[in-house]
Amino acid sequence: MNLAIQLATLGGGCFWCVEACFLRLPGVFSIKSGFSGGTTKNPTYKEVCEETTGHAEVCQVAFDPSKIPYERLLTIFFMMHDPTTLNRQGNDIGTRYRSVIFYHDEEQKKIAEKVKDLMGKESKFKDPIVTEIIKFEAFWEAEDYHKNYFALNPENSYCQFVVKKKVDQFLEKLSKI
Repeated sequence: MNLAIQLATLGGGCFWCVEACFLRLPGVFSIKSGFSGGTTKNPTYKEVCEETTGHAEVCQVAFDPSKIPYERLLTIFFMMHDPTTLNRQGNDIGTRYRSVIFYHDEEQKKIAEKVKDLMGKESKFKDPIVTEIIKFEAFWEAEDYHKNYFALNPENSYCQFVVKKKVDQFLEKLSKI
């Protein structure tokens, strides 16, 4: 991996939705769906769904900060989901769907706090932002069938009615900034 590449680990609801949005950004090299923030080592999707692991569904985004700075990546992250709902994104409910930024170093922490603060001050949302900002500890990659799920399963009903809608809304918002 190129030395200029950095990692961002972000949870904004279902990782299929987050992955499908981030894959459309120039400067993003790869995305891995997985789990962070819990206590169970190497959890399965089924275990995370049972809400016993403490993990959130996250995407680990490898990006080139010279093409998409971390601050812009986070601004886009806040646009792609509802950071004002605690443990919920639409009909997806539970702690695994929480809004969370896992920072990899102190610089990422400062930028995350700054972007979250700016989003709140600029009244981008009518309710307070509840996004957690937590030190990154570990990432556990999800099973292979989760990789690029939206692109590989376009006929899946969840993809048709949830992921596609989210991607379309995201692309519309992105075109305005």
